[in-house]
Amino acid sequence: MEREIILKGPTLLLVPMKGDQLDELWEAGKNPAIWEFTSSKIRSKEDMRKTIETAESEREKGTQVPFVVVDQETGKIIGSSRYLDLSLAHQTLEIGWTWYQPEYWRTRVNTETKFLLLQHAFEQLGMNRVQFCTDSRNIRSQTAIARIGAHKEGMLRKHRIIADGYVRDTVVYSIIKEDWPFVKGQLQEKMKVN
Repeated sequence: MEREIILKGPTLLLVPMKGDQLDELWEAGKNPAIWEFTSSKIRSKEDMRKTIETAESEREKGTQVPFVVVDQETGKIIGSSRYLDLSLAHQTLEIGWTWYQPEYWRTRVNTETKFLLLQHAFEQLGMNRVQFCTDSRNIRSQTAIARIGAHKEGMLRKHRIIADGYVRDTVVYSIIKEDWPFVKGQLQEKMKVN
């Protein structure tokens, strides 16, 4: 799979995550509210550096494709998302590790980001299934995932130990290739009115 993917939407640009973006990513991600329910916590610039290094390493192995989300109008990095758990043999992947600066929460940013990632996954990569996973306590994330048209499949109990030691239950959602035409239309409509 191509690892240097660039996705361009009406207002956002998704570009590969790289080490030279450290300062901008740290600036975008230093609000602790972003990391409340995530499996990793970014509490320092060094934490962000390690996260970028791990993402680059996973990209080289072909297991993840990490992106930074750039506001085209300002040129500013406002968050990140990625493909992970890639299985070309089964034509499946997960979209996750999504975070944005809080000022972009409940705006069109998540809709456009997910539209770009889903469109590429289904239309260029030929995926059969894209899944999303989130902490069962993270209602904001569950609402955002449902809003993009994903189907809630269930909960994986005691699924993951997160950075603070909490053993989380994970809620799983998916969009399959048969869903994509309808979901695509819904997302395009949302982007017109947002």
